[in-house]
Amino acid sequence: MNTPTDRDLLLRARRGETEAYGELVTRYQTGVFNVCYRILHNRSDAEDLAQETFIRAYDRLYTFDLEREFSPWIRRVAANLCLNYLEAQKPVAELDEDRDEDKTQSPGEQVEVKERSEQIRTALASLPPHYRVVVELRHYQDLSYDEIANELEIPLSDVKSHLFRARKLLAEKLHAPD
Repeated sequence: MNTPTDRDLLLRARRGETEAYGELVTRYQTGVFNVCYRILHNRSDAEDLAQETFIRAYDRLYTFDLEREFSPWIRRVAANLCLNYLEAQKPVAELDEDRDEDKTQSPGEQVEVKERSEQIRTALASLPPHYRVVVELRHYQDLSYDEIANELEIPLSDVKSHLFRARKLLAEKLHAPD
């Protein structure tokens, strides 16, 4: 049997077939969680908002244009939820200590990688949310500038300037003397 397309699953979910929506959740849960985690830098909050993303998307299935791709739409829902959450919260960066561990490296290399990853996550977490989200979508989700502009519904010039400023801030933070 052929694997159903996202469009097929969306049509079935609109008819009330919860298994069809469950398949969409299975397909996109990792990507949605990654968007949330890279914006929020907190595993628990990312899990909660990833779940909220799929609940919110399910409630809005009838507004989704079936001629568009589902993946960018669900990631935009996740990014917007995370940005709204950050605006309502005082930003706090919690680091996931085990995430960057590579058992094939020597202990010294592991420490260096962990320290550098921690510096990068701390620097990313310190960025304003609107800069953090464009960095996430460009460098972690591999979206083009045009795709980012479409997902965030902002002008292409804003995407470029946000990325430029975010990269400049990151470079300053990562190369600042200790």
